Amino acid sequence: MLKIVPDPPLHSGSLEHILVQATEYATCAAAVVQQAMSLGFRSPASVLMLTSLHELETLKALLESAVTHVQMRPKHPICH
Repeated sequence: MLKIVPDPPLHSGSLEHILVQATEYATCAAAVVQQAMSLGFRSPASVLMLTSLHELETLKALLESAVTHVQMRPKHPICH
């Protein structure tokens, strides 16, 4: 049986790396919606695509803010 949706990537690494990767996915998804909108069709679906674009751009801003906060955290040495 063929899978229509691939398995999600495994996230190993730091919180910062995961947030950066999530930001990249949001950026790519927003670019796809922008490309679809540039095709010029007008329908009720275009309103949904504009809403999706707004939500993706908001998500990207939130993720970028989270990356900044993670990068600003003081690094504590691991005590044994």
